[in-house]
Amino acid sequence: MTPRADASLPVLGEIMPSKTFRLREEEARAAGWIDGLDAVKQAIRLILSVERYEWLIHSWNYGVEFRDLFGKPLSFALPELERRIREALLQDDRITDVRDFTFTPGRGGKVTAAFTVATIFGELREDKEVTL
Repeated sequence: MTPRADASLPVLGEIMPSKTFRLREEEARAAGWIDGLDAVKQAIRLILSVERYEWLIHSWNYGVEFRDLFGKPLSFALPELERRIREALLQDDRITDVRDFTFTPGRGGKVTAAFTVATIFGELREDKEVTL
């Protein structure tokens, strides 16, 4: 096997490692490392906390669009919320499917979307509260 000219670039189809810093939200700092399913779970939280197209530091493929759903009727907003969450998360190549959505209305126009995320490391159940 011959070495690649630039070993820092991924080869098409190569699965990149998912080891990353563990973000400790309660302490507002990074400490330690995580990998596998825990790293994907952290990535899901980060993706769903960034409004797409708002920050120059992020690619336009990163984040989710929630802001323009504010004030829309639930009959429009819920299917759109499902589509947008699925689209945002499937940008991560470790995530293979997002399904089984349930929506729970709360106070003050808040809705909690719960869903199953299938990854190359296994499945997990996630949720995201959104103000509509």
